[in-house]
Amino acid sequence: MVDGVLARSFERTGADYDRYRPGFPAEAADLLVPDRVASALDLGAGTGKFTALLLGRAAEVVAVEPSGAMLDVLRAKLPAVAAHLGSAERIPVPDSSMSVVSVAQAFHWFERDEACTEIRRVLVENGRLGLIWNRSNPSCAWDRAAHRVAHPAVSDADGTTSAAAADLPGFEPVARQEVHWTERISRSDYLRRWATVSTFLVADPDTRAEMLAQIVHILDEHPETHGSEDLELPIVTDVFVYRRA
Repeated sequence: MVDGVLARSFERTGADYDRYRPGFPAEAADLLVPDRVASALDLGAGTGKFTALLLGRAAEVVAVEPSGAMLDVLRAKLPAVAAHLGSAERIPVPDSSMSVVSVAQAFHWFERDEACTEIRRVLVENGRLGLIWNRSNPSCAWDRAAHRVAHPAVSDADGTTSAAAADLPGFEPVARQEVHWTERISRSDYLRRWATVSTFLVADPDTRAEMLAQIVHILDEHPETHGSEDLELPIVTDVFVYRRA
């Protein structure tokens, strides 16, 4: 069951999400769209972090996002993209009009069965669906510790990914791959990034301040981050590719 309060928390953010959240490696888009296609839809597109990778890989790129604040940022960044306010459960594009649908960092917020039905509706025969998530690299102890502060109910930082990307009704799995990469990020931007996470967005001010203080303490104490303003953050991007059955 999707937590509606957490899901709606992103309606209040836009510019900060775009500035502080990580992007995605080009290899993730290559896995989903190895050859140029006629049309691609980025669903739950946010501020367009993955949408940008579809430009040049599709003749027509469409973005659908339920947050007006995020959509405003996407439209300003990517004027060539046809951007629409909408949801995964009600996608505002015609039947059989998309060669590819991508969902980056968002599928776990969807009502799975309804979203799968809609995605099948808009895809062409044998069209492809890609689910993409960035997650904490298990080798990075300090980032994993920060994840446990932000997501205390999830002991495994990639649990959401594996649960949401199980068998999907109406789709056949084609490929799954992990892309390992490293992001160079300042300490201050890393801390600001956490303020864009759902559990921070819905927390009361005292709880939010306490969570941030715990993450500051982790950075101060861990030998890999103590005294460092520039951080080397290893990230794993999971890519799940499906074909419309």
